[in-house]
Amino acid sequence: MSDTEASKQVIIYTDGACSKNPGPGGWAAVLKYGEHIKEVSGGEPHTTNQRMEIMAVIGALRVLKQPCDVVVYSDSAYVINCFQQKWYVNWQRNGWRNSKGETVQNRDLWEELLSVMAPHKVQWKKVKGHAGVAWNERCDELARAAIPR
Repeated sequence: MSDTEASKQVIIYTDGACSKNPGPGGWAAVLKYGEHIKEVSGGEPHTTNQRMEIMAVIGALRVLKQPCDVVVYSDSAYVINCFQQKWYVNWQRNGWRNSKGETVQNRDLWEELLSVMAPHKVQWKKVKGHAGVAWNERCDELARAAIPR
């Protein structure tokens, strides 16, 4: 896309859920582009809530077919803080070790998320969970429905 072309602006809401932590889990995202809305979700038989929160963003970004300007809304402090506070920069610099020198949890998903977000310009916004935010509530509903039974 040339610099003169406007990038598509996409709003994404994401959520993850677990029946037990760890246990069966689900993730979901709602993508909004203009008047268009797309819902995606998935689940795993044995996972954690944090993994499902990350998977929700990965699942949403995988849907995009070209570079976009994206705003991701999540109720996950883990996901939002990683990007707003740039934890991933230090993790990469330190060989995927956190500030305590321990191996970063969920490294596989963080690396995948960094890869799928690379073509896009992404902003990260925290939304309060279970606070009546319609699209966040919809994601929660979809994520819970995607948990394998």
